[in-house]
Amino acid sequence: MTSGPIEIRVATAQPYDVVIGHGLRDRVLDLVGPDAARVAIIHAPSVADRATALRMPLADAGVAVRVIEVPDAEQAKTASVLTECWRVLGEAGFTRSDVVIGLGGGATTDLAGFVAATWLRGVRFINVPTTVLGMVDAAVGGKTGINTAQGKNLVGAFYEPVGVLCDLDSLVTLPTREVRSGLAEIVKCGFIADPSILDLVETDPRSASDVRSSVMTELIAKGIAVKASSVKGDLREGGGAGGTIGREALNYGHTLGHAIERHEGYAIRHGEAISVGMVFVAELARAQGLIDDDLVDRHRTTLELVGLPTAYRADAWPEVLDAMRLDKKTRGSTLRFVVLDRLASPKILPVTDEYLLRDAYRAVSA
Repeated sequence: MTSGPIEIRVATAQPYDVVIGHGLRDRVLDLVGPDAARVAIIHAPSVADRATALRMPLADAGVAVRVIEVPDAEQAKTASVLTECWRVLGEAGFTRSDVVIGLGGGATTDLAGFVAATWLRGVRFINVPTTVLGMVDAAVGGKTGINTAQGKNLVGAFYEPVGVLCDLDSLVTLPTREVRSGLAEIVKCGFIADPSILDLVETDPRSASDVRSSVMTELIAKGIAVKASSVKGDLREGGGAGGTIGREALNYGHTLGHAIERHEGYAIRHGEAISVGMVFVAELARAQGLIDDDLVDRHRTTLELVGLPTAYRADAWPEVLDAMRLDKKTRGSTLRFVVLDRLASPKILPVTDEYLLRDAYRAVSA
């Protein structure tokens, strides 16, 4: 990979660039632009120092900056936190020429994007993800939203940022478990679109897990490229050209994964839940004769190489089944899963047979 910043174009109706590199803080001024009188930086407590550092060049340029600290992780994605953010914007007199910045992990950027999408029916926003998961998943693609008691991301909007800055310096203090969570989304991109990702992980899992390595930089860039390609022409999950699956492919492993997250009260990491979800849909695809034993085994092997779980509690089945029924891909009483019919070839599989689902779940039960 090049030693300088990597730029990936997300070519949707309102194109923007994702910049990956080191020392990107000052680039935020270019994205904010000359018309913004006010900027709100929405951040989690764990990155308060980065919020202060990001504020400095903006304040020096004469921009009035409001820093809004929100709870960590999924606890930020609630109606009460959203309302508090609106209150701050209202008291600050935010107008349509002003800017919201989401600084933190995926939950923070999901919330910040939804704040921007809903304030005055839409103001500009910038994503500055500080986790592997945030960089490769939540910050790119225009999905914003919050959770409800009934499920994850059930309230939200498709709303695109004006730019995304992935400063790799922010990754060096991440806990190992958080890095692994992000790797799950990268491995997912390998199974649905770019098998070279799987080759990199399998060849050198240690470097793949090291945020200082060039391998990790390459994996992040490849994951973002897959997402950029998937959302092109299908921002709102209506399906791709010629009846292809489109961006729904990015939900590989997410139907069960989101259900596990809800069952755990969001105490489990997103990537950990998605890891189990990917093995589950691999088992489901094998039961339908779509993929062979080797590809199912590759799911377990690759995910376990980077320390991710591939099984979940057997006794949780009734609760996770109920949660899956609230998945956004569900149509009526029919659950719809993203599965593979071969490596890098995702499709939608409608399932009405609860026994088929239960058998696949048994195969991932601990």
